[in-house]
Amino acid sequence: MAPLSNSLATPSPSPPPLPPNPLPSLPPPRKLSLSSRELPTLKALSRSPKKTMVCPTSVNVRITGLTPGPHGFHLHEFGDTTNGCISTGAHFNPNKLTHGAPEDEIRHAGDLGNIIANADGVAEATIVDNQIPLSGPNSVVGRAFVVHELADDLGKGGHELSLTTGNAGGRLACGVVGLTPV
Repeated sequence: MAPLSNSLATPSPSPPPLPPNPLPSLPPPRKLSLSSRELPTLKALSRSPKKTMVCPTSVNVRITGLTPGPHGFHLHEFGDTTNGCISTGAHFNPNKLTHGAPEDEIRHAGDLGNIIANADGVAEATIVDNQIPLSGPNSVVGRAFVVHELADDLGKGGHELSLTTGNAGGRLACGVVGLTPV
């Protein structure tokens, strides 16, 4: 068998230079530690053999690098982070309701309340909720958790954003919900 020859290969031309960026430069995003052990993680509690029963999902959260105090924590509709956390869309809201607290009957499914960062900037919480299933038409798989810069007013703050976002401010960090082997 004859060896392959490179005599027909020609070097590819260099790509043309990129045009200058017309957008103003933004300050770099605030660094938050979100390693694989520190990303919000989902796990199902008990599952009933009856498919019609609603079973709660448990979300174990550990986020570092936050300012001390409360931060809104929501499930957003898309697991898209191509443009940072802004690409995750609005709060996951399959029933088209207004924003509320996790215990409210009228709320977005993705309204998970606040997580509290301690003096070291670490927030750890376990959230158990019936409106964020791991399977079915309203599955959270492929959506994103987002931690916000401010406390969520749970729809009760009277601000113009209270009934849509809880007036929780900008998006500090996000992580896409996926499945991993146990």
